[in-house]
Formats: sequence, structure tokens, C-alpha cells
Amino acid sequence: MNLGATEILLVLLVVLLLFGGKRLPELARAIGKGLAEFRRATQEVQREINAPLSDLTADKPPSPDKPASTDREQTAVHVHPAAQPRTSEKPSESAS
Repeated sequence: MNLGATEILLVLLVVLLLFGGKRLPELARAIGKGLAEFRRATQEVQREINAPLSDLTADKPPSPDKPASTDREQTAVHVHPAAQPRTSEKPSESAS
């Protein structure tokens, strides 16, 4: 939804009439503080969500019975079987 210049001016005029010239700076400051707090809260939630994921992909020493894997294999987390990467190998055909 795009707002044109006339719609923006109309909204600003209505806000000015409702709140008055003295309250507009206070209102704008309160909205700015609220938006800043909202951004901080969403970043905090993102950090909390991503922290366990980064623990899963952290470099672990290779076990002696398994060969070392590449970085791509360590960081790739595939949840659904359809999300598995396709291989270029073709299945072997049995002789008839």
C-alpha cells in the first residue's frame, strides 16, 4: 500500500489537530523509544534462538573412528528429508 504526498499531509494535519504542537515532540520521542526497545527485544530473541544453533555447528574435534568432515557438512542442518542436498551419483543398476 503506497501513500501519496496528499495522504501523508492529511495524516500529519490530523495528528497536529489531535495532539497539538506542544505534545508532538513528546509523542514522537515516545514512539522512537518504543521502536528502539522493540528492536532491542527482537535482537535479544534472535540471539537466544541462534545460540543453540551455533552450539550445534561449532567445531568439534573429529572422533578417531570417523574421518574429519568438511566445514559445509558441519554447518549444514537438514531437518526434512526433502531438504537433503542431491548427489550427482546415480543408483547402481542390478544386472538382469
